[in-house]
Amino acid sequence: MSDKTDTTYDIVVFGATSFVGQILTKYLLKTYGTGKDLKWAIGGRSESKLQTLKSDLGKDGSELPVIVADASDESALKALCDQTRVVISTVGPYALYGEPLVKVCAETGTDYCDLTGEVQWIRKMVDKYEDTAKSSGARIVHSCGFDSIPSDMGVWFLQQQAEQTFGKPCRDVRMRVKAAKGEFSGGTVASLVNAVKEAAADPALRKEMANPFSICPEGHRSEVRQPNIKGAQHDKELDVWLAPFVMSAINNRIVHRSNALQDARYGKEFTYDEAMIVGRGLQGRLTAYGVTAALGGFVTASAFKPSRWVVEKFVPKPGEGPSPEVQEAGYYDLRFVGKTEDGKTIKTKVVGDRDPGYGSTSKMLGEAGACLAFDMADKPGGFWTPSSLMDGKLFDRLTSKAGLTFEVLETS
Repeated sequence: MSDKTDTTYDIVVFGATSFVGQILTKYLLKTYGTGKDLKWAIGGRSESKLQTLKSDLGKDGSELPVIVADASDESALKALCDQTRVVISTVGPYALYGEPLVKVCAETGTDYCDLTGEVQWIRKMVDKYEDTAKSSGARIVHSCGFDSIPSDMGVWFLQQQAEQTFGKPCRDVRMRVKAAKGEFSGGTVASLVNAVKEAAADPALRKEMANPFSICPEGHRSEVRQPNIKGAQHDKELDVWLAPFVMSAINNRIVHRSNALQDARYGKEFTYDEAMIVGRGLQGRLTAYGVTAALGGFVTASAFKPSRWVVEKFVPKPGEGPSPEVQEAGYYDLRFVGKTEDGKTIKTKVVGDRDPGYGSTSKMLGEAGACLAFDMADKPGGFWTPSSLMDGKLFDRLTSKAGLTFEVLETS
């Protein structure tokens, strides 16, 4: 375990002037204040922008300490890490800018969380720095935003309930996005475009990204074929039409890594998939095909240089996002259906009270950082997932502070 107990700060928000970073900073300020139980600071490469952020936060933010460090400057990042027990990073795309900070955190025993959905980068970081993190005691937790806390903790909650009700976990779990209101963040779009660009240039990477167990420890995989909804599909059980869910590529892999890190608690033949519910009847079918075509067009356009500029020109840019009013009006409703090997069924739901990409993500990310700072003293270092490391402690924070609700709908 890390022995970092005498640092100046509990948390440093790195990338505090990014769009999500600003929302996160406002959340921490409103929830925890400054100089109280949670001692925290803001960091980034531009002191002038950090000072502007403090001014924008008003009187309450005037006491926030500022740490200046560039994402590519390892010596500056080490000086930052020496002052804190936890770093929350919003500096993406992480495949372009994130590695030096992960490296330094792993070396210095500093806990770390982020909101990346870049599975190819996570695999790279695990391969390069997991042994270092285990040795130093640093707990590294990727994907602590909408991708992938609702999915990962949603499955964790369902399996907890299944074990209590049936005495065993569910072998098969499906997540369906029943409803959501919000906008794609510019950072998310930039990360998706970069991932497609990398995959288009590297056949080995394309194969890696097609593997649902790509970020699991070596040797962990199911012999059962994993479902993968790539196109319009009718769900006979629910009598609804489904379309691919763009975040499933990362969420599926985080859930499988969680299973692996818990010694296959969900079973060695556990299956999981995600999709969007888009409607019933003819209208639902047309919508499902339309969504599938739109996603396919985005991926194809992002893969080739002549058309990539069109995507980058018309989608949100990193640092752009919706107004506070739009964030406040957003929400999401995710439904989970689990089945045990002997046919018992449990249905649950997870609801978030803000838009997925900004308001809810910022609250989840903040509580993941607080959980690392205060609730994980007995946990070893390494690369973890939200549920495999923080489990019930994070669940309590999500439900009491971050606006998430988890509910059992029915069992049979």
